[in-house]
Amino acid sequence: MYIDKPTKGDEKIIVNIPLTTTSWKTRVKNRSVVFEYWIPFASRTNTFIQSNYIEWQIWYDIEIWDKEKLELTTLKDIIFTAYNGKTKALYELSEYVYYFFSWWVISITELNSIKDYLNSIQNEDLIDSHKDCRIKRTNPIIKQINEIEFFESKVEYPLLVHKFWNYELITEIIIKEKQRAVWTQPMLYFCFPITELKTEKQLLWRIADKNEFAKFTFDKNNYSIILEMLKIFWILSPSHKADIIAIIDLILKS
Repeated sequence: MYIDKPTKGDEKIIVNIPLTTTSWKTRVKNRSVVFEYWIPFASRTNTFIQSNYIEWQIWYDIEIWDKEKLELTTLKDIIFTAYNGKTKALYELSEYVYYFFSWWVISITELNSIKDYLNSIQNEDLIDSHKDCRIKRTNPIIKQINEIEFFESKVEYPLLVHKFWNYELITEIIIKEKQRAVWTQPMLYFCFPITELKTEKQLLWRIADKNEFAKFTFDKNNYSIILEMLKIFWILSPSHKADIIAIIDLILKS
């Protein structure tokens, strides 16, 4: 997501959230309670209702060679070398941390305490290797369906949900196989109800306008969500851990 460029004194970050497209890694979905399964929601043909949520596959960096995506960050020149050896710029989570740190909303002590805690976690305890976060598969059994013989097995993917305070703001981690590799990949999503969004006109009980965006705000009251998500990213895998360490060190030096 791209942000309205923040200025010193505002001490808040306004993120523009698309309501009608999935190409920005956000989706409007629907569910009645936090732990219920998400149902896709067509915002251009259905009216927004109270149970709509935003599912946002949030990032923390962006490759500098991708000039189109690089335009989404306000920190194009703040770069680091990622775990995979690629040069990347701060984006989304790391971008927000950079600004809140520069405004003294996030303190040196807070960032260092995160480092101290997470450096104590061994790689075998990270989520991609944790014994409680493995994909489970049953042995195949023969089953007849419409007079055709199949081998049936069941695959169970772990879903981890972390709830922020008493609000319906959560982060979800889904662990699945990588598309072009043999190992697994945990994916993190930030999810929140559409009632957290600000729009020029009332959002509920109407359909979305064409190419409509709404605004989500991070400020002094909820910035801890950003730090919590950064911590959760850190414990996903060794590559995430190395990236977040590099990002925090870069921000501390700034």
